[in-house]
Amino acid sequence: MEKDLRYPIGPFEQPDMVSEEDRIRYIATLTAFPGQVSSLVVGLDNDQLARTYRPGGWSVRQLVHHVADSHTNSFIRFKLTLTEDTPTIKPYFEDRWAEQVDYTLPVDVSLGILEGIHIRWVALLENLFSEDWAKAYIHPEYNKAYRLDVALALYDWHCRHHLAHMQQALIDP
Repeated sequence: MEKDLRYPIGPFEQPDMVSEEDRIRYIATLTAFPGQVSSLVVGLDNDQLARTYRPGGWSVRQLVHHVADSHTNSFIRFKLTLTEDTPTIKPYFEDRWAEQVDYTLPVDVSLGILEGIHIRWVALLENLFSEDWAKAYIHPEYNKAYRLDVALALYDWHCRHHLAHMQQALIDP
């Protein structure tokens, strides 16, 4: 059976229940992620940053800019959920964002965003009350409510998913 290059760690599997131990592990992933990405991409040349993890897939450069955008959006979704009553979030077209001119900028720009967002996001997450994890937002694209604990599980996966994409692109050029 051929490996699906789109999902090097497998597709996201939504947990039915998220324990306190799970949350601690997920937050540790978010804490480590900016440093892991930086360690992987700082010092790469333009040819290396242009490598893709699969034919038709995003380049390493696009992946770095994407995770900065995606995690900024997720941080805002968490803040909206904590300050509003089951807000409906605004989805966005990730593929169209990846075509914008800012995705051609040096990766250092998005590494700074990623570091700052993760510091703020982790500080927020580490100080939630147990009842906050059950708060939810509505994702209109799926017409579904997402609890914050499940959203945290998704972003734990998202970090590991795209880190694996970058590693894949750099190992298998």
